[in-house]
Amino acid sequence: MWRLLRILVSTILVLISGAALLGQAETSTAPKAILLKISGPIGPATSQYVSDGIKQAQKQNARIVILQMDTPGGLDTSMRAIIKSILASKVPVATFVAPRGARAASAGTYILYASHIAAMAPGTNLGAATPVKIGDARDNEGRDRVVVSSKAKEKKLPFKNPLGGDFNKKKDKGSGAMEKKIINDATAYIRSLAQMRGRNSKWAVKSVRKAASLSAQEAVKMNVVDLMAEDVAQLLLKIHGRKVKVGKETIVLDTRNLTIEEIKPDWQNRFLSVIANPTLIPILMMLGVFGLFYELMNPGYVLPGVLGGIFLLLGLYASQVLPVNYAGLALILLGLAFMIGEAFMPSFGALGIGGAIAFVIGSIMLIDTDVEGFQVYQPVIVGVAVAGGIAFITLAGFMLQARKRKVVSGSEEMLYSEGKALESFTDRGRVFIHSEEWQARSNAPIAAGQDVRVVAMDGLVLIVEPIQSKE
Repeated sequence: MWRLLRILVSTILVLISGAALLGQAETSTAPKAILLKISGPIGPATSQYVSDGIKQAQKQNARIVILQMDTPGGLDTSMRAIIKSILASKVPVATFVAPRGARAASAGTYILYASHIAAMAPGTNLGAATPVKIGDARDNEGRDRVVVSSKAKEKKLPFKNPLGGDFNKKKDKGSGAMEKKIINDATAYIRSLAQMRGRNSKWAVKSVRKAASLSAQEAVKMNVVDLMAEDVAQLLLKIHGRKVKVGKETIVLDTRNLTIEEIKPDWQNRFLSVIANPTLIPILMMLGVFGLFYELMNPGYVLPGVLGGIFLLLGLYASQVLPVNYAGLALILLGLAFMIGEAFMPSFGALGIGGAIAFVIGSIMLIDTDVEGFQVYQPVIVGVAVAGGIAFITLAGFMLQARKRKVVSGSEEMLYSEGKALESFTDRGRVFIHSEEWQARSNAPIAAGQDVRVVAMDGLVLIVEPIQSKE
């Protein structure tokens, strides 16, 4: 009976496994559309997410990739990485500005122009694609790092130059020439995308040079985008039968009865999106320095040093993937060095206060832009700087108090300690001090039970003198 039951259970398990595998095979072979969603500023995490999503769509032989987008803009390098992935894709990419109220501002406009299909939901808008250079930062290939932003504007630093002059005045003609160079490069780039996709190149140039914007209805009329749709399902119905050029081939889209599969960011993308927050860079560096400092003050704890090193490396990594102003980054590091110096070389708060000021100014200068998601939240930075300064100054105060305390360990602690003689002696004998028996030597005769005081040490032999009674 038990044998029959085991055979029955095994048969059921085999049938269940076979059904699961059959269902998985049917799912993998069923025609599908891959849905990727961009919501918020475009940065390194976004470009990695889109690139991975397009590669996965190619592996699954998807009919189309739908890039649903709602963005205020983002980094030029990340935007170009997304466009490169779209242009190299073997699967058609339809960029869809949705839902209602969404926008494809600045960097989103370039991505729309680069896509095989450009669509918008009613009540959406695009445009204002003027690039703005951030500080003096450059990418790994030596190009100027810029933000393609619809909100970027000039920011004034909240302090004056102590040596005279004005930090907030524009630079010489070189900065104007650099701005012109960036605008011309962006204009040529978006024009080439418009010409490649057969879209309105004149308005594309206008969106860069004059920060022009359009509603969804106007964009369709002016041949900036291809069509309007209420949702993804309607978009698939409307683009069915359209001809698009993918690489060197022209294909006819077959988007009927597709299964829509949304690919969400994995843990690596989510982690990178958290790390790539400009406000976290100074905080991570502050925590890193705190950890290393604590480890140096208390060797052997290990954990503070390990965490400090990790935080510091994460802060440096974030400064690499983001377009930071390296002068601001240098000020942050200098401020941290000053606050550490306050703990080692007490200067009555001068180094600590100076370090806090340098930290705040460096954080303000770190990323000078109004693009959403790439701003340094100044109240948090000021709070962190004040807390760090207070912590280091308080630590310096504790160190000063510790220097004034009586020594409680080591050979120095034995000096001037008092005890009793265990026997009478005139040269060498035994004494009892700190609950321990010691060999002692004295130049004066000492009686058994007499109080003695340590005046010096010769190796492990105490030099003592008798304590005269006050009778």
